[in-house]
Amino acid sequence: MHQTDQVAASQQVIALDHEHIVQTYKRAPMVLDHGQGMTVYDSDGNAYLDFVAGIAVQALGHSDPGVVTAITEQAGKLIHTSNLFYTEPGARLAARLCELSFADRVFFSNSGTEANEAAIKFARKFARVHSDDPAKTQIVCFEHAFHGRTMGALAITPKETYQAPFRPLMPDVVVAPFNQIDGLDTFITSHTCAVFVEPLQGEGGVHPATPEFLRALREHCDRVGALLIFDEVQCGVGRTGDLWAHSASGVTPDMMTLAKPLAAGLPIGALLCTEPVAAALKPGDHGSTFAGGPLICHVAEYVIDRISQPQFLSHVVEMGDYLQERLSEINSPHIKEVRGRGLIVGVELDIEASKLVDQGPANGLLLVGAGPNVLRLLPPLIVEKEHIDTLAEKLTVMLTAL
Repeated sequence: MHQTDQVAASQQVIALDHEHIVQTYKRAPMVLDHGQGMTVYDSDGNAYLDFVAGIAVQALGHSDPGVVTAITEQAGKLIHTSNLFYTEPGARLAARLCELSFADRVFFSNSGTEANEAAIKFARKFARVHSDDPAKTQIVCFEHAFHGRTMGALAITPKETYQAPFRPLMPDVVVAPFNQIDGLDTFITSHTCAVFVEPLQGEGGVHPATPEFLRALREHCDRVGALLIFDEVQCGVGRTGDLWAHSASGVTPDMMTLAKPLAAGLPIGALLCTEPVAAALKPGDHGSTFAGGPLICHVAEYVIDRISQPQFLSHVVEMGDYLQERLSEINSPHIKEVRGRGLIVGVELDIEASKLVDQGPANGLLLVGAGPNVLRLLPPLIVEKEHIDTLAEKLTVMLTAL
């Protein structure tokens, strides 16, 4: 196709989107067509180095051969059955997740926000079973948290622009300062049934929770009989260089939610929990038609087996260190701080991050922000030094031009 015709075709796609899709997203003005490894191509033939990875989803990069094979294998056997029947891939994936974590049981969902909705329900049910206090319904979350956009998860995502149009929200939510130990007992009380926390806040600006903070949360939850829930939807499954972002703290939660990278772009969420939590639930308490289907679980088992390999995680640590090193070498007055763990890195700026994000495609980069002034870097976990070098060079040019 002639280049002029290609551009016209992409504009037709964008126009079709604008005409027929509810406009809840601010999209970059190009139509992505295909990808390979670290690179994505649009329908006009332009190539982009991907430092978004579908918002921390494409951990193995684009069109990974093993993922393609896993999809093809299972698609030729059985795609969907509902949860009225047993299938092997779901049982195998659940067993593998338990083997690799603190958990005894798994509940599958279709997304991260759904996993968090399940965790809210499980926590409320656990309190109902184990406490005589009808007021033990409060859920503690933290400033700048992001747990999702469905109504329960939205209530524990304390961002005014997200919440304001949809009030009234779920009641009995308490918002506490993140990473602040002093005064926790004023937030976590006998009425608390659960504490939700991201071991590393992603959308909130790439802020790791300190081990001391997570330990304090564990102690306070134990004191009042509340459940500690780690949201690792974005920071889990190898993103920090550990399989689980909380591992380095030595703190064990009662529940953990996962999603984004778990099935290489296919929709899946998972709630991992201990046996006591699972025992509070009975058939009919929660469910999902599509969750835990054989196709997605077969792919997710392949993904978790790849990422959990020690050499794979060592590569994430090495590349994460190199990414922070190269970013720290950029001599720009606009950079205030570089922070993060593994391959989730935030660059705090004295300007709006959108200035870089919007310029990214013209410079062959896909970028994303985290709040108004933080550039969030989430490359596929297969990133190599040459890709990071290219990123650093291009960012240097872009920042110098501002």
